[in-house]
Amino acid sequence: MKSLNEVIEMAKMKGRKRVAVVGAEDVESLKAVYMAHDAGFAEPVLVGDPQKIKESIAQAGLQDRDFSIVSAVSSTDAAEKGVRLVSSKSADVLMKGYIKTSELLKAVLNKEWGLRTGSVLSHVAVAETPALSKLILITDGGMLVRPTLDEKVAMINNSVAIAASLEIKNPKVAVIAAVEVVNPDMPETLDAAILTQMNKRGQIKNCLVDGPLGLDNALSLMAAKIKHIEGDVAGQADILVVPDIHSGNFLGKSAIYLAGGKIAGIIAGAKAPIVIISRADEADSKLCSLALGVLNS
Repeated sequence: MKSLNEVIEMAKMKGRKRVAVVGAEDVESLKAVYMAHDAGFAEPVLVGDPQKIKESIAQAGLQDRDFSIVSAVSSTDAAEKGVRLVSSKSADVLMKGYIKTSELLKAVLNKEWGLRTGSVLSHVAVAETPALSKLILITDGGMLVRPTLDEKVAMINNSVAIAASLEIKNPKVAVIAAVEVVNPDMPETLDAAILTQMNKRGQIKNCLVDGPLGLDNALSLMAAKIKHIEGDVAGQADILVVPDIHSGNFLGKSAIYLAGGKIAGIIAGAKAPIVIISRADEADSKLCSLALGVLNS
């Protein structure tokens, strides 16, 4: 798969899914769900202040449609009502609108009515850039700050599940570090070596894992050849596992702002996909993330 437009086309084949938009006063989110509805893969449920939602619809130049609106008196109230819609199966996908990520995730993690499964929740981004001939998955630039070894196993498993929804079978997983050799002073290289060995022993399944690998020799066969790095993953990675949220966040945003690419992202590992995108993202980016969420619902 080469572009996020292909993800949208796949979502169209999935049929309409009910999408609970928390903080639906956000203009760009409204544009995205309108486009998704017109494309045939989303049925929006707008959660927030009804008056402000209608004002935002007018501001966006959209027609007022007969979408369900769930009134909420605050962002906290909107987060709870949106999450309850999904946990009760009244909606299939949870989407962040104009609300802080931390506030939405607090509701997601509620022990009584949230979306916990017992699995680790992690963010998976899917990037399209002009420099690469295929989509690349990146984890985790939006959820786990400094993941432990066990959390990195969950990150890989969640990413492999997302890759499967994109019809990427037995994906190649590169565990990224600044160097390609194990260095005791760099804990991320030790984790990479352990994850590689766990994969070889069947503890991490349905993928090929190798690391530590640098970003260059994970994505470029030429770079891998020059550095004499061999293996099935080197230069051919489908999934990049980064050591912390900072590197994942920088990598994802650099794909947009430095490389002129596009990115979609969801949080995986919950009872339903959670579409978490920046409030600064434009409608096209939010649409791609929503399509990714629908594919995984």
